Amino acid sequence: MINTHLPPSVGVGFKPEHFDGIAETPGPLGFIEIHAENYMGAGGLPHAMLERLRATYALSIHGVGLSIGGAGPLDQHHLQRLKALCDRYEPASFSEHLAWSTHDGAYLNDLLPLPYTEETLAHIIRHIDEVQSTLNRQMLLENPSTYVQFKESTIPETEFLKTIAERTGCRLLLDVNNVFVSSTNHALDPRAYLNAFPLQHVGEIHLGGHTEDADDEGALLLIDAHGSPTADPVWALYAETIAKTGPIATLIEWDNDVPAWPLLRQETARAYDILTQFRAQHAA
Repeated sequence: MINTHLPPSVGVGFKPEHFDGIAETPGPLGFIEIHAENYMGAGGLPHAMLERLRATYALSIHGVGLSIGGAGPLDQHHLQRLKALCDRYEPASFSEHLAWSTHDGAYLNDLLPLPYTEETLAHIIRHIDEVQSTLNRQMLLENPSTYVQFKESTIPETEFLKTIAERTGCRLLLDVNNVFVSSTNHALDPRAYLNAFPLQHVGEIHLGGHTEDADDEGALLLIDAHGSPTADPVWALYAETIAKTGPIATLIEWDNDVPAWPLLRQETARAYDILTQFRAQHAA
């Protein structure tokens, strides 16, 4: 099985409108990420751009439609298309979400939460084993952003993820913004969550923006929207995490209301500065 190995640098989720900007002023860029489902066609301009970029940058493929947590079997057609994409581009990393997004063959435009029970745990482990066996490569599993909690959950999320990693050999994708969003929504301490997180299994970190809303009772509700700069409290959590782990591949996610390249480049530079500060402080 091919193991995950992204460079401990900063990456961006690639958008075609940024192709020229990356070529002209790449900034501190070590890798790019694409959403798998956008590249399952045979050819065209998106593939031509990707071929050019992968000659210079490491590639991460991030799936959003595999429905790892779905109650039914994995969609074999989708899984085979994913395998063809990974075989074609040989990415340094492939990741998916701890979530479900299908029901009775229908795809839902969302990443939905799961109850953390022994039954769900066994089901997800079987799915991850199947994915890794089919792709012949190690995958990363991302912690979710959540807006509800299940009364039937019996396992803390951090322990749930740790057990999955230990039993399947997969690695984890730590989305720090998701930690902040979920912790705020459930009135929990994000630092306590990160203290309990199995950092030894983390192979990649995600950062992104969120928006503020209110629930039906008027309480603050954060939405993982990926349409704005990373918030300062999330940057603080990220810096604290890097202080514990050392440099880890870090992706800036910005999928909605996509900005001009200079603004996204500023976000990558801020993450790069945190990684560089760690290296400087721990230089021999």
